[in-house]
Amino acid sequence: MNRTVFFVSESTGITAETLGHSLLSQFDTIDFEQVYMPYINTDLRAKALTQRMQEAADRDGVRPVVFATMLNNEIREILQSGNCYYVELFEGFVEPLSVELGVPPSRKPGRSHAITKPSYYTKRIEAINFAMANDDGIRPDNFHRADVVLIGVSRSGKTPTCLYLAMHYGLRSANYPVTEEDFERGDVPQLVWDCRHKLFALTIDPQRLQLIREERRPGSGYASLERCQEDIRMATQIYKRLQIPVLNTTSQSIEEISSHIIKALRGSGER
Repeated sequence: MNRTVFFVSESTGITAETLGHSLLSQFDTIDFEQVYMPYINTDLRAKALTQRMQEAADRDGVRPVVFATMLNNEIREILQSGNCYYVELFEGFVEPLSVELGVPPSRKPGRSHAITKPSYYTKRIEAINFAMANDDGIRPDNFHRADVVLIGVSRSGKTPTCLYLAMHYGLRSANYPVTEEDFERGDVPQLVWDCRHKLFALTIDPQRLQLIREERRPGSGYASLERCQEDIRMATQIYKRLQIPVLNTTSQSIEEISSHIIKALRGSGER
């Protein structure tokens, strides 16, 4: 079953995305096509979005779900008038909290970031830029600047985990893909060894890996079960040689994997 989901906000949309993902994680039998729509802060943009909602409904045969953090009443009404199931993530909490605190809400967009220290928000943005610039082993010479480095075979979940660590924890995260060249050597480059104290390996069941790779390259040798099994087997040997923590992404969410990494980093003076 397929369903389109829109994450909508007047600002960056990070809050809508985070809360929406947490709710959707309880419905793992549905394939969600996720659409991010930040900065919907004018009537014109809101009306254009309702047209996209209708297109999604026509395509899927069912109305899309909209997770929103929309404090502007006029824009919210435009979105609610569209063909969608609308979930306002703030409203159920803002008014009761206002009663308890005895003051009205400001209803200003983008305030969810302002309550934290500006320096921490800046740190997160810098960490996101670092993760994007050091994705997929592009700059192993930068690994010494990273807080954490993930390694794993292709499509094991390295990139989304790095971005999550950057976005939610402000960690400078890089990743290195274990490739056929490494398998032939039975080892990873020296630059990876040099940062072994901050390395974490991601593994995944071969059957699950095959499904993921098949979506990317249908019918290819890269996506065959035999190739997936062999990649995981040889990568596991390298992880043992490195003596680093190994986390299985098969049935764990990015949030769970990240929490294990954070716990390990906090539990070690070096990490």
